[in-house]
Amino acid sequence: MAYNQIFEYLLALEKNNNQEWFHQTKEERMAVVQEFNQLVDDFSHALHEKDQDSPILPAKNLTFKLNRDTRFSHDKSPYNPVFRAHIGPKGKLPIPTGYFIFLKPNDQSFLGGGLFADMFSDATDLIRQALIKHESEFLAIIQKPAFKKHFSVLGTQLKRMPRGYEQYADSPIADYLKFKSMYLEYSLTDQEILESDDFVAQAVNKFILMKDFNQFLNTALKEFKFPERK
Repeated sequence: MAYNQIFEYLLALEKNNNQEWFHQTKEERMAVVQEFNQLVDDFSHALHEKDQDSPILPAKNLTFKLNRDTRFSHDKSPYNPVFRAHIGPKGKLPIPTGYFIFLKPNDQSFLGGGLFADMFSDATDLIRQALIKHESEFLAIIQKPAFKKHFSVLGTQLKRMPRGYEQYADSPIADYLKFKSMYLEYSLTDQEILESDDFVAQAVNKFILMKDFNQFLNTALKEFKFPERK
C-alpha cells in the first residue's frame, strides 16, 4: 500500500486548496483515491473476521468526499485534505457506530470508534438512559486495562449535569452523563503508518479493543431513528 503517495497528495492539496489545482491533478487524485479505497476494502474484510457486526461493503459506501461544506464556515477553502471512512453496520452513517479511519499527514491521523455526531438529542438521551440502567457494564468496559491503556472517552461535554439528571451528580457515571456524544481516538504518527509491516492488521487490533464500547452504544441506540428531512 502506497501510503506515502496518499500523504504526498494530501500535503499538496493542503498547499493548493483551490478548484483549479484540484481539477488539474485529477489523474493523481484518482490514483490515491483508488489506493485509499483498497485500504478501506482491506479493513472491511479484516474487521468482519473479528467483528461479525462490521459489514463488508464497497468502499464507496464507507468513504467521505474531499469536498467541504463551506456554507456555515469562515474557512472557505473548498477541500478537506484528509481521507476518511466509517465502517459501520449501516456504512458511513454515524449510527449505528462503527470504526473510523482518518488519514492526515503531519501526525494528525487516528483510528476512531463510538459516536462522533452530537447533534442528535434523541441519541444522547438513549445513551444516557443506557448508562443509568447498565452503569456497571459500561464501567467494566472502559476500565479494562487494555482499554485504559489506549483510550479515554472523548466528546462534546456539558460543564454541568444535564437537565433531568441532576440526581446522578454523585454517581460514578456522572461525568459520562454530561457527554452529548461519546467517541474514542487512537492517534497515529506518519512514521507508524509509513513504516508498518502490516498497518491493517495492527490497526484492526486497536479497533477490536473498541468493539465492546461500540456494542454498548449500539445496543443503547437500537431504537434511534434519524430525523426526517423536511
